[in-house]
Amino acid sequence: MKNFLDELLEEVESKEKSEQLAYYDLAIKEIAELENEIADIFSQSDRETAIIKEWALKKAATHQERIEMLMRKLECFLREEEKKTISLPHGTLKVRKLPDKIDVSNMEIFLKNAAGELLSVIPEQAKPDLSKIKTFIKMSGKIPDGVTVIEGKEQFSLKINQEVFHDTAK
Repeated sequence: MKNFLDELLEEVESKEKSEQLAYYDLAIKEIAELENEIADIFSQSDRETAIIKEWALKKAATHQERIEMLMRKLECFLREEEKKTISLPHGTLKVRKLPDKIDVSNMEIFLKNAAGELLSVIPEQAKPDLSKIKTFIKMSGKIPDGVTVIEGKEQFSLKINQEVFHDTAK
């Protein structure tokens, strides 16, 4: 038979246990809310980053358009001067012819008629050696069957001289 103190002690332990469970349940709820806040912070950060990137792309696009317009003007100037290179204090303007490119447009025809010197033989595989084909064409003036020569075009380039400017007011 339980006495009054034992019953009172059991009742207190039971209440204490339920309060402890309620405390831990609240801790779990708080963790869930904090995790949701963290997710919201990152979501907001992603949205802000997207806005900034979009702004940066728009600004860069306008600058790129200006660069392209200025590059066209510089190229026209260089061509009007009929020079290959003009050196200026802030950079160098150049026009250079790119090398011709070789394209094997019909592999079957090329392989039927190609001399062994125009091929790189890999065990179980034969493939065109583009540099040897290019040399062959330059030396002989003949274009092997199945090969197309894509003539190199002139390319304009600008080399900007990088200088470091120091603030002398310090």
